[in-house]
Amino acid sequence: MIIFSNESIRVEVEDAEIPWLTVFCQRGVKEFFQCSAEEKIEIFRVIDIIERQMDSYFSPDKINIASFGNMLPQVHWHVMARFAGDSYFPQPMWGEKQRESTLELPSSDVFYQDLGDLL
Repeated sequence: MIIFSNESIRVEVEDAEIPWLTVFCQRGVKEFFQCSAEEKIEIFRVIDIIERQMDSYFSPDKINIASFGNMLPQVHWHVMARFAGDSYFPQPMWGEKQRESTLELPSSDVFYQDLGDLL
């Protein structure tokens, strides 16, 4: 689900037990250095807002920000709210599941709607 899009970037919701958004460069460039200055500024503007809103709304134990492109060779950044009670903590979400989740979080749908409006 896309919650925000403009000429430079788009923000998509990842299907996960934790709040997890991915910020994509709209152009199909595979390396960050290939982004224009405007695209870089927009990426970091949006990541900053997402991180602040996740912290305020969900009160996570940690917010992870990562950029990988091994499976999808296009510039994109993951922003994830992490909790000691999530299934993978302290491992990465791509790692081995540690336990069944014990999370009781406020509505992600409300968060994503409000965040999309804010962006």
